[in-house]
Amino acid sequence: MGFLTRKMDEFLYPKHEGNWDNILFREVLLAKIKPDNRWLDYGAGRGALTQMNFKGLVDHIAGIDPEPAVFKNPFLDEAKILDLADCKIPFEDNSFDLVFSDNVMEHVENPEIVFPEIHRVLKPGGLFISKTPNKNHYMPLIARTTPLWFHKFYNNLRGRDSIDTFPTVYKCNSLSQIKKLAGVSNFEIQQFEVIEGRPEYLRLTAISYLAGYIYERIVNSSTLFEPLRCVIVFTLKKV
Repeated sequence: MGFLTRKMDEFLYPKHEGNWDNILFREVLLAKIKPDNRWLDYGAGRGALTQMNFKGLVDHIAGIDPEPAVFKNPFLDEAKILDLADCKIPFEDNSFDLVFSDNVMEHVENPEIVFPEIHRVLKPGGLFISKTPNKNHYMPLIARTTPLWFHKFYNNLRGRDSIDTFPTVYKCNSLSQIKKLAGVSNFEIQQFEVIEGRPEYLRLTAISYLAGYIYERIVNSSTLFEPLRCVIVFTLKKV
């Protein structure tokens, strides 16, 4: 990131920090903290994001992921492998008060299996809270038309390790998709919010940054443009 881009950060988004969306998501989850709760991090990974560290704030934090790196995640009290062959969550019914996922749902190939499985392991009244990209935003639109090697290359330019870049499918990344999945899984939608912030993917050059800033100003100017904002945060309740 060049000098001009850093100056644009200071001038255009003085209150934004790196990983602003994960900071926002952490605040959403912190509001649900209860010391006696059991939580599950769905797609916990290797623990690359400190914002997803809730260890010690609730009674028990478990995590699942298809990658063995989950066993090295320092934010978990318990880690297990998720078998993508059947997507079955390796825990008993009614095990958790809350399941959360951070930038995971865009990778899910079989949401019609995953959502009922999350419902199964939640206690009655339990919550499923997720942050994921909106499939109608320009970033996922580009991602859906370009190969994985390009995603890794571009993220490397942004300073993101390629080992944290995975294939995306965007099968549960819009209000209509989530409504349908919630309905068939016996979830109740408690909250659905679409947010646009600093244009992280366009901060490589001043020109692309300016284009992203103009886009952000437009989509935040009216609720009519909510469907075009970048980050979805939704909360589903087990009923």
